[in-house]
Amino acid sequence: MCTGSCAKCLGGTLIPLALFGFLANVLLFFPGGKVIEDNNNLSAEIWYFGGILGSGVLMIFPALVFLGLKNNDCCGCCGNAGCGKRFAMFTSTIFAVIGFLGAGYSFVISAISINKGPNCLMANHTWGYPFHNGDYLSDQALWSKCLEPTDVVPWNLTLFSILLVIGGIQMVLCAIQVVNGLLGTLCGDCQCCGGGVRERPQKVLLSTAALLETHQEDKDGAGFVRRAAVLVSPLLTHYAQLL
Repeated sequence: MCTGSCAKCLGGTLIPLALFGFLANVLLFFPGGKVIEDNNNLSAEIWYFGGILGSGVLMIFPALVFLGLKNNDCCGCCGNAGCGKRFAMFTSTIFAVIGFLGAGYSFVISAISINKGPNCLMANHTWGYPFHNGDYLSDQALWSKCLEPTDVVPWNLTLFSILLVIGGIQMVLCAIQVVNGLLGTLCGDCQCCGGGVRERPQKVLLSTAALLETHQEDKDGAGFVRRAAVLVSPLLTHYAQLL
């Protein structure tokens, strides 16, 4: 697979993941599917916007860059037909690192929140965090320590788990694009300028056929030499640029 096609595939996968992450973070503001009376009683990690910023906004820009690499023009860069595409792949590597950091941020925030548990109304009629070191994850009976909001424990646990998985997948995809971008920077893309290298063998065959036809029509050989120079010169220039 060409590096540009691979980047487009990664970008197409990151877009829906970013949207799901954004939506999951928004739903966390409505524990149990209800509007809470005092926003100060929401879990602190919700306000870090891991899904909105990390897996959402910071992931949209890299995804759009990856999607645009497939159709990026690579011609006319300092006389080198491939350096435009190479520079674009290098730029995508930088955006992939940004996306990796954003996804990592969301991943860490989600992991901390899952281990800490939600902020809720406890039996002593105060708001706080009744769980310690993720003890409620293995003992569902402890969930009864949270009186309000209703079903806040499974609500937060489910949504932060979704953000954790999304962040992990995004980190892997961005890491793949870092490798893919470096390969594209060093080796170039296999398809360039509307067909590029794949179309060159056909052009060589057509030029050779035209050359033989000229040789058959020209008996003295002088026209053949001139015609050969005209046809071969652009081909030599092209392969010199590839080297």
